[in-house]
Amino acid sequence: MKKYLSLIENHSYWVVFSIAALVLVLGSGARFLKFTTDYRIFFSPDDPLLLELNKLHNTYSKDDNVLFVITPRDKAVFTPRTLESIEWLTQEGWKFPYVQRVDSLKNFQYTYAQGNELIVRDLYSNPQALSPEEISRIKRVALHEPLLVNRLVSPQGDVTGVNVTLVLPGVDEAQEVPRVVGYARHLANELMRRDPNLEVRLTGGLVMSNAFPEASQHDMQTLVPLMFLIVFVLMGLLLRSWVASAWVFITLLFTIVSTMGLAGWLGFTLSPPSAAAPNIILTVAVADCIHLLTAFHARLQAGWLSPATWDKSRWWAVRASLLQNWRPVFVTSLTTALGFLTLNFSDSPPFRDLGNIAAMGVGFAFFYTLTLLPALLRVCPALPSQNSRKLQPGMNALADFVIRRRTGLLAVMGILAMGLAAQAPKNELNDDLLEYFSEKTKFRQDTEYAISHLTGIYMMEYNFPANSPGGIADPGYLQILDNFAGWFRRQPEVVHVLSIADILKRLNSNMHEDDPLWYRIPSSRQLAAQYLLLYEMSLPQGLELTDRIDVAKSASRFTVTLKDVSSNELLSLEQRAHRWLLQHAPPSMQVAATGPNVIMAHIGRSNIGSMVLGTGVAFCVIAVVLVVVLRSPAIGVLSLLPNAIPALMAFGLWALLHGKVNMGLSVVAGMTMGIVVDDTVHFLEKWLRACRSGQDRCQAVRYAFGQVGAAMAITSMVLAAGFGILMLSDFAVNAQMGAMVVLIVSFALLADLLLLPALLLLGKERPLLRAAFRGSRKDQ
Repeated sequence: MKKYLSLIENHSYWVVFSIAALVLVLGSGARFLKFTTDYRIFFSPDDPLLLELNKLHNTYSKDDNVLFVITPRDKAVFTPRTLESIEWLTQEGWKFPYVQRVDSLKNFQYTYAQGNELIVRDLYSNPQALSPEEISRIKRVALHEPLLVNRLVSPQGDVTGVNVTLVLPGVDEAQEVPRVVGYARHLANELMRRDPNLEVRLTGGLVMSNAFPEASQHDMQTLVPLMFLIVFVLMGLLLRSWVASAWVFITLLFTIVSTMGLAGWLGFTLSPPSAAAPNIILTVAVADCIHLLTAFHARLQAGWLSPATWDKSRWWAVRASLLQNWRPVFVTSLTTALGFLTLNFSDSPPFRDLGNIAAMGVGFAFFYTLTLLPALLRVCPALPSQNSRKLQPGMNALADFVIRRRTGLLAVMGILAMGLAAQAPKNELNDDLLEYFSEKTKFRQDTEYAISHLTGIYMMEYNFPANSPGGIADPGYLQILDNFAGWFRRQPEVVHVLSIADILKRLNSNMHEDDPLWYRIPSSRQLAAQYLLLYEMSLPQGLELTDRIDVAKSASRFTVTLKDVSSNELLSLEQRAHRWLLQHAPPSMQVAATGPNVIMAHIGRSNIGSMVLGTGVAFCVIAVVLVVVLRSPAIGVLSLLPNAIPALMAFGLWALLHGKVNMGLSVVAGMTMGIVVDDTVHFLEKWLRACRSGQDRCQAVRYAFGQVGAAMAITSMVLAAGFGILMLSDFAVNAQMGAMVVLIVSFALLADLLLLPALLLLGKERPLLRAAFRGSRKDQ
């Protein structure tokens, strides 16, 4: 400790410049960081869910898409002018980067028989030359075609869609997805310019993938800088020193830059969960710095009226603050880092990354708080104003109030805590990706419009194997597909079902003079195979059935399009569908559903549970560490209450106000762990120190309030105000995160200033605290 203090005292400039150089080296690694919204990042490479989806995509094709939702202002799709616009967009769609196929009314492969010949052609061509009778026929065919209705045209014929399917290389998703969406927006604007009668909206998987980083980037450019500005201003006002606020801000900046730079050097890839790491690091670093600074300012008060002693008292104040705070800061950092490391128990790599990056950030916050910050104070001290201790009289009064009213406070806080905590389990662990965006965002508005007027964007898919090569033509196989499709169409969550059985039924009708009575599965395997061969040979390039049938014709793809369903609703439908297969399909066809939405629903439920369990384990680990470090088993156990109660109370209130906890919100308890544990550790450490110096419990409570009460209040106010800004975000994940952080920080302050001291002041009949008190005195 002497060498450390000597280094800070005698080589402050060297410390500052050395750390600045270190930050430059570490921060340069940030250029290697990449951000991805690819759902595959949530899975380990050997995850069975991901392997099954990869098998589907390798057999057929990937399903990345952009859907143009086109609404004529006159509510009539089937007019020469609108049909011409659809034709233009279909042609332009083939110019997309990475395009695989384009589907629209224009190029729907309409089939009919001419004698014994099967004719396959586009549903229409040269729309300006179409007669009213021909347009009526096109409308009649489209609105009675199961492959089109609720997929590419609404049942009323007032909305249509052009679906572009793409296969991205996956080399640089950060460039590929924006490039595709940028071109889609260009085409949408150009189409509306060419035809003012049309309204064009964009949705689809790639548009959603692009919406996540766009929303995050918007917040990073607007709200996050505003959050840091508010943190800076409030620290300056509450600490009564703009220099102190600047030093804290520099320490925060160095901590975040070093952490994210090291993450880049180590090859981390950021994703929506791990992108929350800087906010987590902010909470820990702010708390560490403010505790050091408030103690520094308190020490300076003794020499305030003697300017001649200022130079000497400056280092004395820094030294005293370090000696007073290094241990609780170390304990807080150790316990918080261990808590974040428990995220490695998660099934999902992004959450493991979040825990590891946050733990690194805690380490940097500890290191810079005990080296950079005191060196800055030594080089250019943060001179406090004469009003810098304005909060202290209030803390003294609060201490007296808690001591006088401890029984009533314990009862009120206990009832409030238990009442709210009892509501926490009522939260529904659920995810709805669309609700990640506020109702004001264009992506959500466009997607909700598409779901209401045309089709859905959520999919369930099956890869149904047949018994042998060519087996998909077996009538028994096709009949099961048709029955399964019929069952799905009766489910309230389903918008559309796409199965090769519908194609074979249409071909069978075509080959019987388009007789509706023959719209059924062909009677023999040979007949079905012949129809399918004729159809495939007539399809134009780019519209083959390779996305529905495997090369050996031994399996087919079955796609169910859903409304705006939550993850729980999707999983419920999946379970009901699997029960149907168990009852009506042979064992070879009793396969599990897959698709991006399905596997994300599974991993979402798993991760939410893992986060809840991991947070509980983290608090237990923290309690064990505190038992060892504070040398008091009873106090270590007691720390569980003020550490766990704020999150339980916040989630209980959330259950009353909102009722849903999604995967994004599940990280908040871990995010705020640092500040919650920090307040508890600092208060308990000061209380124990006073007890071990011979003071009674009431005196020890007054001492703890005097030493750390102001710092706890300043930290909580600064963080609550800063994160409260995020509540203005249009990205619901950030808005909800900001609201939950404000709740947890506020409840943590109440727990540590009202509940914890009341517990420590319980009478002798409380054996737990009596043992803690005796143990603390024994350690003197």
